Amino acid sequence: MIQMHNTPAEVQKAYDTWVHQYDTNENPTRDLNARVLRQQPFALAGKSVMEIGCGTGINTIWLAEHAQSVVGVDIAEGMLKKARSRLGEEKACMLQADITKPWSFDLAFDLVVANLVLEHVRDLSHVFNEAHHILLPKGLFYIGELHPYKQLRGAQAKYRDTETDQDVLVPAFTHHVSEYINEGIKAGFTLCRIGEWQNEMDTDFRLLTLLFERA
Repeated sequence: MIQMHNTPAEVQKAYDTWVHQYDTNENPTRDLNARVLRQQPFALAGKSVMEIGCGTGINTIWLAEHAQSVVGVDIAEGMLKKARSRLGEEKACMLQADITKPWSFDLAFDLVVANLVLEHVRDLSHVFNEAHHILLPKGLFYIGELHPYKQLRGAQAKYRDTETDQDVLVPAFTHHVSEYINEGIKAGFTLCRIGEWQNEMDTDFRLLTLLFERA
C-alpha cells in the first residue's frame, strides 16, 4: 500500500517541478481522465464550477467552454501559471490554495470537480466536508482518481527527472473505493454514479470515478 508521510509542501514542490513536462510526457492516466470527464452526464450550461487540482488547465479549458463560470484551484503556482496562459482571465479564475486546509471561498457552486488530486490528500473527510459546504443544494461533486487497483500494484503519480533520468514519485495515499463512498455519505452526500475505466491495452481498471449529490 502506498502510504507516505508527506506534507502538502512536498506535493507542491513536485508539481512545480513536473509542470515543464506535464502536458507533453506520456501519461495514459491523465489522458484517460480527460476523456472520461468529457463523457460525464452532468449538465454544465449555466452552471458555476470549481475544479480542485486543476493543474495546467487541461480540463479547466473544457469546463470553461461549457459552464457559465469556472474557478480553478491548485497548490502549485507553476501549474497555475501554465493554466492562466492557456485560458486567459476572461475564461476562468485561477487560485492558489491548499485543499487540505479550510476552504476560504466566498462563492457557492453547482459542481465541484476533483481531477487526480485526492491521491495526494491524507484526510478525505476534510475535502468531502468542504466540498459539501460550498456546493449549492442539489450540487454535484465529481471525482476522477487513479484506481486503487493500480495503486495496490504500485502505481502512483510520477515524473522523470531530466537531470538524473530517474522517476520521481509524487507523495501519495491509497484510498479504497469504500473509503470514498463512506466519507461521501458521512459528509451528507448521496452517491449517484460510480465508474471504473481502462484504456484498451490495460489489464486492470486505471481510473475510478464517483458522482455525489448534495442534499
